[in-house]
Amino acid sequence: MSDSLKNHFLIAMPGLADSLFAHSITYLCEHGDQGAMGIVINRPLDLCYSDIFEHLEIEGHDTNDNRPVLSGGPVQTDRGFVLHRRSSHWNWQSTLHVTSAISVTTSRDILDAVALREGPSEAIIALGYAGWSSGQLEQELASNAWLTVTAEPDIIFELPLEQRAQAAARLLGINLDLLSSTTGHA
Repeated sequence: MSDSLKNHFLIAMPGLADSLFAHSITYLCEHGDQGAMGIVINRPLDLCYSDIFEHLEIEGHDTNDNRPVLSGGPVQTDRGFVLHRRSSHWNWQSTLHVTSAISVTTSRDILDAVALREGPSEAIIALGYAGWSSGQLEQELASNAWLTVTAEPDIIFELPLEQRAQAAARLLGINLDLLSSTTGHA
């Protein structure tokens, strides 16, 4: 697919205010003829890293690791996804290299390493993902449900959750606070 939105942010438009994606920003890890897959990067769950490590019985982890676990989306919410900066130092069992800078890993070995502070320091743990079937995302884009912009890794890994959507919109020169949920036609 030549118009792939892989490595793009999807920024929810105000029209999605009553949906699961209200005020969300999603990082697209895959987008092609078969559909799309992404991780919502600004929706904290009522869980922190130490809760996950405790549940997985990882010994030696920091029991006060209060970094938030995110709701990555409504699909497979019992499955963990680690979005992280890519490095040649690590070779995880199940990794999708999205770009030369960003990967997503689903194997337990990365969680063990993160718990022991031996893995990537810039990582996001999310439960679930956002998924679209073939053509579904394109239909949503055509109905103005999303803004899209090429992803910037610093927004994912360095900004607080509540600043990510606005920072991504600024890449387009847009202030989300000024967008209206109503549309018009000229």
